[in-house]
Amino acid sequence: MKFSMDSQMQFPLVELSLNQGETVYIQRGSMVYHTPNVSLNTKLNASGSGLGRFVKAVGRSMVSGESTFITQAVAESDNGNLALAPDTPGQVIALELGEKQYRLNDGAFLALDGTAFYTMERQSIGKALFGGQGGLFVMTTKGQGTLLANAFGSIKKIELQNQEITIDNAHVVAWSKSLDYDIHLENGFWQSIGTGEGVVNTFRGTGEVYVQSLNLQSFAGALNKYIPKSSS
Repeated sequence: MKFSMDSQMQFPLVELSLNQGETVYIQRGSMVYHTPNVSLNTKLNASGSGLGRFVKAVGRSMVSGESTFITQAVAESDNGNLALAPDTPGQVIALELGEKQYRLNDGAFLALDGTAFYTMERQSIGKALFGGQGGLFVMTTKGQGTLLANAFGSIKKIELQNQEITIDNAHVVAWSKSLDYDIHLENGFWQSIGTGEGVVNTFRGTGEVYVQSLNLQSFAGALNKYIPKSSS
């Protein structure tokens, strides 16, 4: 999957170039434009076939918050072009899959080429209750290819070498599958209220963590006070 971004744009579109037969899976609603030789297809977001596949896709949506459907783009001939835009303003990065695999926070997925794929791995009840990583399941990549991840704001990569770091969970974009992680409250319930720091994610081991500079939850809270409330 070849892609480019215009450095002159503050919030650039991601333009994909596809040859005949190339496939890419994209975030629903992210398509801005495409050439006539690129077709978009709606696929159930699950493996298998028939009714079982549909039930699996619906069940995944109910327990993880992930969409029942995913959009598949296919080039019917060479020189197919497709432009994408994330649903929040911010940076887009490419993560190369193969020797390295990643887990993604909610909303970080933008596109994945057809030679790679992802699964939804079950996580503990504690992580599901506290975290934003898909409820009972977390998106985990497999195979070889390119993953495009997007963030709210700018992205910083933190590299750990048998180290530990604690990050506000709302700032986490993606992290290496090789890392252990633990989602919890910072310093317990009451101190979390006092400091304003709530749910955090502690990573341990060797690998990479990608964090975003802005917090979508805090931004939504800041906007909320300016939204007129219904009098009824």
